[in-house]
Amino acid sequence: MGSQALQILRQGVWASLTGGWYVDPHQSTFSNCFHLYLWIFLLAFPFLLYMALPPSLVVAGVYSAVVAVFFTAIKVVNYRLHAMFDLGEIVEKKDSHVGVEMTVFRKVNSTPPVRCSSQHSLFGLNQVSVRISQENTLMIEEKAKPKQYYRFWVLPWKWLRVRYDRLALLALLDRNRRVGENVFAVVLASLVAFLGFLLLLQGFFRDIWVFQFCLVIASCQYSLLKSVQPDAASPMHGHNWIIVYSRPVYFCLCCVMIWIFDLSGRSGSLQPFSLYGVTFFSAHFLLSVRDMLTVFALCFPVIFLFGLLPQVNTFVMCLLEQIDMHIFGGTATTSPLSSLFSLIRSVLVAALLYGLCLGAINAPWGDAHVPVLFSVFCGLLLALSYHLSRQSSDPTILWLVYCLRFSRADPLPEKLRNSVKEILHSDLVMCPLMAVITFAISASTVFIALQPALSLVLYTLAGVVGFITHYLLPQLRKQLPWFCLAHPVLRSREYSQFEVRDAAQLMWFEKLYAWLQCVEKYFIYPAVVLNSLTTEARSVGPWNIIILAGMKLLRSSFCAPSQQYVMLCFTTLFFQFDYPRFSETFLIDYYFMSILFSKMWDLLYKLRFVLTYIAPWQITWGSAFHAFAQPFAVPHSAVLFVQAIFSALFSTPLNPVLGSAVFVTSYTRPVKFWERDYNTKRVDHSNTRLATQLDRNPGADDNNLNSIFYEHLTRSLQHSLCGDLLLGRWGNYSTGDCFILASDYLNALVHIIEIGNGLVTFQLRGLEFRGTYCQQREVEAITEGVEEDEGCCCCEPGHLPHMLSFNAAFGQRWLAWEVAATKYVLEGYSISDNNAASMLQVFDLRKILITYYVKSIIYYVSRSSKLEDWLTNETIQEALRPCLGSNYVDSDPTFNLNIDEDYDHRASGITPSSFCMVYLDWIQYCNSRKQKTLETSYRYSPLVNLCFGLCILGRRALGTASHSMSASLEPFLYGLHALFKGDFRITSPRDEWVFADMDLLNRVVAPGVRMSLKLHQDHFTSPDEYEDPMVLYDAITANEEKMLISHEGDPVWRSAILANMPSLLALRHIMDDGSDDFRVIKVTLLLVFLSFIECVRGLWAGQQQELVFLRNRNPERGSIQNAKQALRNMINSSCDQPIGYPIYVSPLTTSYAGGHSQLRSVWGGPVSPHNIYTWLISSWDRLQKGCGAGCNSGGNIEDSDCGGGSTSISTNPAIHTTQSTPASSVPQPHITTVQPSMAMLSQPDGRVEAGLLTSLQRTSSIQGLLGQQLSSSQLSFSSSVAQPALPGPERFCPTSLLETTVHRAGQRAGLGQGSGLHYESHFGKWSFSGRKGFNGLAAVEGEGATVQTIRTQVRMPTSRFFYSQRTNCSVIIERAEKSTYPKSVGVRNNY
Repeated sequence: MGSQALQILRQGVWASLTGGWYVDPHQSTFSNCFHLYLWIFLLAFPFLLYMALPPSLVVAGVYSAVVAVFFTAIKVVNYRLHAMFDLGEIVEKKDSHVGVEMTVFRKVNSTPPVRCSSQHSLFGLNQVSVRISQENTLMIEEKAKPKQYYRFWVLPWKWLRVRYDRLALLALLDRNRRVGENVFAVVLASLVAFLGFLLLLQGFFRDIWVFQFCLVIASCQYSLLKSVQPDAASPMHGHNWIIVYSRPVYFCLCCVMIWIFDLSGRSGSLQPFSLYGVTFFSAHFLLSVRDMLTVFALCFPVIFLFGLLPQVNTFVMCLLEQIDMHIFGGTATTSPLSSLFSLIRSVLVAALLYGLCLGAINAPWGDAHVPVLFSVFCGLLLALSYHLSRQSSDPTILWLVYCLRFSRADPLPEKLRNSVKEILHSDLVMCPLMAVITFAISASTVFIALQPALSLVLYTLAGVVGFITHYLLPQLRKQLPWFCLAHPVLRSREYSQFEVRDAAQLMWFEKLYAWLQCVEKYFIYPAVVLNSLTTEARSVGPWNIIILAGMKLLRSSFCAPSQQYVMLCFTTLFFQFDYPRFSETFLIDYYFMSILFSKMWDLLYKLRFVLTYIAPWQITWGSAFHAFAQPFAVPHSAVLFVQAIFSALFSTPLNPVLGSAVFVTSYTRPVKFWERDYNTKRVDHSNTRLATQLDRNPGADDNNLNSIFYEHLTRSLQHSLCGDLLLGRWGNYSTGDCFILASDYLNALVHIIEIGNGLVTFQLRGLEFRGTYCQQREVEAITEGVEEDEGCCCCEPGHLPHMLSFNAAFGQRWLAWEVAATKYVLEGYSISDNNAASMLQVFDLRKILITYYVKSIIYYVSRSSKLEDWLTNETIQEALRPCLGSNYVDSDPTFNLNIDEDYDHRASGITPSSFCMVYLDWIQYCNSRKQKTLETSYRYSPLVNLCFGLCILGRRALGTASHSMSASLEPFLYGLHALFKGDFRITSPRDEWVFADMDLLNRVVAPGVRMSLKLHQDHFTSPDEYEDPMVLYDAITANEEKMLISHEGDPVWRSAILANMPSLLALRHIMDDGSDDFRVIKVTLLLVFLSFIECVRGLWAGQQQELVFLRNRNPERGSIQNAKQALRNMINSSCDQPIGYPIYVSPLTTSYAGGHSQLRSVWGGPVSPHNIYTWLISSWDRLQKGCGAGCNSGGNIEDSDCGGGSTSISTNPAIHTTQSTPASSVPQPHITTVQPSMAMLSQPDGRVEAGLLTSLQRTSSIQGLLGQQLSSSQLSFSSSVAQPALPGPERFCPTSLLETTVHRAGQRAGLGQGSGLHYESHFGKWSFSGRKGFNGLAAVEGEGATVQTIRTQVRMPTSRFFYSQRTNCSVIIERAEKSTYPKSVGVRNNY
């Protein structure tokens, strides 16, 4: 412990103060001296130049030139030496003599050993004793080692001998691998020298501060040669080459800013302006900022000691992200490239609007007149803001959509591409439409004519709708509303279900929430912003801010409307009622309050986390340091609140030191938080060598094998997350929120990074299935209910019905998290594992497995399409010919009486006769299920002989893979697992015939051993069920179709899970702590319940600082122990590796709202050109048919889909039908009368056929009939001449029309008289014949009768779906089942 603390003080604290220099006792004297003299030179050289020479730019130029030459020499030599180590040859030189290599001498005045006399003492350091008996001398004699050296070529003809190794060189100087890095380092060192000396010349520093500033210059330059590793702000272990440039880059930026502010303050060229009583860009303001930056530069050693400044790329990303979010209203970014792209995009849009805004402001304004140019500006502002809010900040998504082709193996990229294209196509229509509507509203002067009442109405409406949408409804849907009620008031349908079997039902309050958001985003807040723009455009001081305010407020209302109503209400009340004299127009007030409130929300969350974490009555001391730090946190509280304000202002985490109650501020981080792009790489057979798979079994651990289920969970969230957020199923959310999803197995942290208008970018981090004790305790804290708590202080008086007790309510308020929902339904897998050893412990159970193994092989042989080829293959038949002998017996030691049911103890092996006695009936049954049966009546038939040979081969391969002839269980399981993963090793010469066709192993034996494991599993539930051959055959067939049985390392396993395979089975071999464990893993696709909570992110920064900078390697450190109030263990476990230990970290994944079917049913589909075209065509078609129906007598538009009007009872008084089926409990079938139209009867035969065919193709009532499953009696009309089949229902009209027209099926169940037509589909068989009538199921008897009765019964199809809403079709069918009265339908040919 002491050595580690000393190492931290030496390599962490002191090195951070000096820029990287410290004395390392483990390095050579030369290395330490070189570092010391280098540091003294960099410190003393500028100080002496400043003190000895007169101040001038010549001195600064000489200083920077000397530094450039000095750094160039060092970098060139370092680069050349590393190149020599990479490419040079080692030269060995051996010595010709053998001598003593090491001798240890005892000094003269030292005390001799106890057993030594004084006459044996040594009196000189240069003497060597050759007497081995003397104990005061240690002598080692061995062969002289050859001396090695490298040839360092100084010139083409001159080289030097270098006896130096690479490790010593790396300890001496940092390595720059590329030439560009060396050049950049030299340029930075020169800039640091020039800019720093320039500030010294201008007299910014006096007295001791000159030396302090020279120390800062030396630390920045020294870090380019030997940097601090690891740095306090480094996000990774080991050497971080980016952190090397942090000090010099920040120093150069600070010096440039000091020089610019000083020059601007002295010249007074900038025009000052006042905002809220503060004058900006005045001379005093600029000089004050300059002085602050000067002090900041002097504090560089302390700033880098505490790691308050991030590495350069993180700083650039944070700066650009904060500017885009708070100035332009952008969203969070995912990378430095993304932040640059997002900011450039916002700046280009602002520049496009700049000219319009300038022209509109300078145009003449009337009291009741709005310039046209200003209306154009408003329209483009709203349209462009809407478009920007709909786009992701990551430019690679657009690049992937238009520049790459995706493979068909993974459908996810194609779905992403379709979602992005759908958004772009929709914006192509909506943006011009919104611009035109906004232009029309703005030009109508409605915002001027209705003042001031309109502003008050809009503010009130926004406040009321926002309060209902974002406060009242989410509170009523919470698990514990207001921490007072014990149950949610607005409950989902799945809340009371124990096991969910269907997708989450869409509730009325979810529809209300979605529609209120829609009204709020697209109507209320745009009206508020446009109203402020129109009424206050001329009165705004700096008019440039109009563009920024309009863009930010509109984009924020489109992307994150949940907090807008609070900011709007506060701005209205504060600046219009409390302090109206401080108002700078409502638009400016609202703009700056939106920035301030984002910081205030952050401060509120930090204070809530800190107060909850350090509360004395629930503090959990994970180590002795926590108990020591707890009392010292009390005087630290005042500084703590100052740090909280500072961290909220600069968006920095506030992290506990070593997990204790003492908090410090870390460096600023983006919303993405982690600088590294760490993604989990699954180890399977697709990325490992075959020899490694067979011998060492890579990836045979629970974490690697279970990570695929988190990958599937990520896919499920990608489809549903954005829609569920918009439906309010996750409660209120904002950018940067973290949610933990907890279930029996799956425990994952979802980090929401970017929230756009219709898109959400997130990252999922999956925790261990079988976590630690601390993790299990925190999962129990999430899932446990508090409804049963009846305590109040120290007594238990109980609580009111459906209310929480006092203790429960108090405890819930002192948690840094809260349960948002307990019954969140998501598509996932249910994992069950059984110990294979317990299922195969006794011989009888192993015998059952071997029996199923043999029967499975026989099944796959009989089902194989290559069976005839195998039976006619001469090589196979020649090898199996000895098995036809009457005395043949296979007495391999692998076979055992205990596990082989067909073992013949008299022959001490397996004979064909004993094999047929057990399995001949099964062979004959499997053969009978084939389309083309073979001869299997006797045991000498070729099929029986082939089955015998394959079964012997399969069992011998199992014994060979077991590596043991003993009867113990562990070798048997090892061999079973080897065959299960496909490791078949044919060692017997009698089995080499199988190599004639490898499909015998791949398609017969390998599937057989896997299927036997599944049948063995089913045996425990129904032991006697599979004795029936038909049941067993059907079970194998069903498992083959509905289940994937494979090894988990096979890439097919991953593909099946990602493709939502309903059921999977595998045999897992786990090697943990030297013990082998075999488990049967069964995976079933279900809709799982997940509970999720919202938590803070400050613990991540604390773990990074503790493990990287403070070098705490203790796996049981106190900062990861159980802390229920903050879920400390689960949050810290989800950090990036190696800081945390998640088993899966997903890439940044974007979810789009367009892929959510339930949200699409509420809001409708996108308004795209294709959808508009489809709607126009369908509307024109309906209009055409409606006009055609209106032009005929008796027709009506409602029945126009049949091509003509339907006759009613009044027009057909003679038509009456009766139901011949007696009344019973069974629903009565529908009875529909069909009367042929007179217009059709009067037409020639050809015209009747053509007209009827055209009518059938264009009608939508047929679609409704054909789209359902008919009853036992199909609608059939006998015909002597059958016409070609009509197209399917999908060809008649789009699917969207099927849903809207299916309810007409019950009204128009028949067609008029026509020619002989025939239609056959999956649902029934239709044929139209005869010209004078239809011969239906219940035709009216009599010659010349024109009325036929058709009995049909419509059944509800079984609904099996995930996340697909119930279509209107099923609802209409229920109505059709209730309609039992007859309807008369006439068909008129109008074409």
